[in-house]
Amino acid sequence: MAQGGTKVREERAGQPKSTFKTQTGTRYMLDRLFAILVTLATLVGVAVLAVLLFDVFRDGAPRLSWQFITSPPSQIFPETAGIIRPLVGSLWLLGLTALISVPLGIGAATYLEEYAEDTIFNRITEINISNLAGVPSVIYGLLGLGIFVNLLGGLTGGQSAVTGALTLSLLILPVIIVSTREALRSIPNAVREGGYALGATRWEIIRSHLIPMALPGALTGTILALSRAIGEAAPLLVVGASAYLTYNTTNPFERYMALPIQIYDWIGRPQDEFRVLAAAAIIVIMVVLLLANSIAIVLRNRFQK
Repeated sequence: MAQGGTKVREERAGQPKSTFKTQTGTRYMLDRLFAILVTLATLVGVAVLAVLLFDVFRDGAPRLSWQFITSPPSQIFPETAGIIRPLVGSLWLLGLTALISVPLGIGAATYLEEYAEDTIFNRITEINISNLAGVPSVIYGLLGLGIFVNLLGGLTGGQSAVTGALTLSLLILPVIIVSTREALRSIPNAVREGGYALGATRWEIIRSHLIPMALPGALTGTILALSRAIGEAAPLLVVGASAYLTYNTTNPFERYMALPIQIYDWIGRPQDEFRVLAAAAIIVIMVVLLLANSIAIVLRNRFQK
């Protein structure tokens, strides 16, 4: 036994010393380096955004007034031009897009996550939905032109606010569906099993438990999607948004203007006065976006509680 113990000690003495402390120090160093790189990347993005916002507010803030908001746009006299008509059109688009896309997106996500079986067709559908989130917006404009303007023009009114809202709804539906599915997937199965154990049907569990629990995550995706929709100009140009109207849009089946289109029109003009108007319109569209996002955030926080 003594000889065996001596042999073991000799073998241990021949082993190299542990490098655990050195490896730990290297890992901590790499961790700090990665944190620094991520922080720098964030600061670069924030700095660029701050510079853009400063430039926009420097040019557009002096032009902001109640007269600017309530006056019609002009392509000749920049000193009297306003944004009331494109502002009304953007509000129509925002409201209609939310009414169309949110129920459809949450319903499609609920079906795919809770009802759809694991079939080849459903797998292909899921892959296509994920891929559609990266399709350029102008492609959706061409789709809206072919379907909602040409094919279904008798129902949608042709180049109307409904057509623009339907096109924007197609644009943001993949984002809402993916975010809602992730929110439903994060709910523990114990919630479903508990409902079944109490005799509830699948629809009762979805209605009373799953959808309320998933709404905070779904509203987060909706906020991001609507933020993208309100700033889109390419699909609206394709489906026939007006660059100038002599009246305010009063119903969803009329022609409409939109703030992104008006900003695009003013920026393209050579006079510096129109660029100042474009900067002021950018500030207004950001305020509208912040107000819409604030409402969605309040609803999300309420459902979280």
